[in-house]
Amino acid sequence: MPIIIDKDSLVSEIVKKDYRTASVFNKYDIDFCCNGKWRLGFVCEMQGLDYTAVKNELEKSIRIIQVPGSTRFADWNIDFLTEYIVNVHHQYLKDILPQIRDQFKRFLTGHQNEYRELEEVQQIFNSLLKDIYPHLQQEEEILFPYIRQIAHAYDSKESYASLLVRTLRKPVAEVMQHEHESISTVLEALRAHTNNYTPPEHTNMNYHVAYSMLKELDHDLVQHVFLENDILFPRAIAMEKELTRSE
Repeated sequence: MPIIIDKDSLVSEIVKKDYRTASVFNKYDIDFCCNGKWRLGFVCEMQGLDYTAVKNELEKSIRIIQVPGSTRFADWNIDFLTEYIVNVHHQYLKDILPQIRDQFKRFLTGHQNEYRELEEVQQIFNSLLKDIYPHLQQEEEILFPYIRQIAHAYDSKESYASLLVRTLRKPVAEVMQHEHESISTVLEALRAHTNNYTPPEHTNMNYHVAYSMLKELDHDLVQHVFLENDILFPRAIAMEKELTRSE
């Protein structure tokens, strides 16, 4: 059932029904936790906000966009697959990671003694945050352009020597797969420390939002790593091997 949002909707109830609306409320500095029992129309009026604009952003935040399970990723050409990974999964990470960081910072300010277990979760998340940006940059600026070169050479029967680049097997084996294993280790730690993203009973709304955001991040990273480790990299290595054999 879609959420009905109107002027009489309680801010806290909107977030309770869909945690993704929290990002909109945070943007406008609307408290959905301790003082979230106010109605949306009243809050907008009190803070001098355009109710229609806020409502539109809230409705946009809860749109459901799904990729059909029958999508044949393995049949996509290399250019399209790498662009999909960058524009969907990389962009998602660039958008959501700062939001999760700020959610932890906002929540733990003044609540450290009450929710000490969240400090450990925050530390695990921060380790992911520190490593992920260099990983994305390396893929976008070095690895993916090289993979596209391989695919173009393979499709047009070009000489492999003309690529003038090092073999792909080394960076994949020694860099990408190692970093993906590190991501998997972080996700396992997050799941263990959050009871699979299940907040304890009687915790406030900020706690629930933080765990829901981490759960969504987990799902996206699993799909992201699958597309690269199980589809993109094996195809690129197979093409490179064939090109090397034909030299």
